[in-house]
Amino acid sequence: MSYIFPPQGLSIIPIHSSQAVFPVHRIYCVGKNYAAHAREMGSDPTREPPFFFQKPTDAIQYVQAGTVADHPYPSLTKNYHYEAELVAMLDKGGRNIPVAKALDLVYGYSLGLDMTRRDLQNDMKKQSRPWCIAKGFDHSAPIGPITRAKDVQAIEQASISLQVNGQDRQRSNVSQLIWNIAETIEHLSAAWELQPGDLIFTGTPEGVAAVVSGDTLVGAVAGLGEIKVHVS
Repeated sequence: MSYIFPPQGLSIIPIHSSQAVFPVHRIYCVGKNYAAHAREMGSDPTREPPFFFQKPTDAIQYVQAGTVADHPYPSLTKNYHYEAELVAMLDKGGRNIPVAKALDLVYGYSLGLDMTRRDLQNDMKKQSRPWCIAKGFDHSAPIGPITRAKDVQAIEQASISLQVNGQDRQRSNVSQLIWNIAETIEHLSAAWELQPGDLIFTGTPEGVAAVVSGDTLVGAVAGLGEIKVHVS
């Protein structure tokens, strides 16, 4: 067997304090999983079943700890939004995982940014079309190094924040998730057979807004450190 062109490289994420790396299988994202964010987006934050969308694995932009990554402003948009999110990384999979066993699948956590071409997303919503063009473009998933779950204390009560040019834009707590990490895994595993290497962007708190070229974003989750990107 021969390839007609060289295969694309596997998306990987380094692991904090380790020489090992995490190979990415799929990227799942949870929509409107903080009540205050649901309200600011014009939705009722009732505890309806969660909904999901995906990003391609090569949307990942790895942001090394202690550095500022250059993040290109994407084409086709004039309303480019950040969404800071806790990301859970799975090293085990399965179907129909109950809440009581769901966290056994989690290898570690990181902070990610679900970058969004909001004007395109709004246009797609009006036309009842998929959001792929708004969520799944190149570099749309900046993410920091993984911290192993065993090395994180009380992740479900961790603070989460994002600053733009030194000013607070998002500040909340993971405890405010409508569907917590274990419940999200339970719902996901009913729809897909989860696999080792899956990433789950768990949702963003209130305070999403537009950024422009020249802005610097600093996101943080307590216990996981920061990621910094400069929009070019």
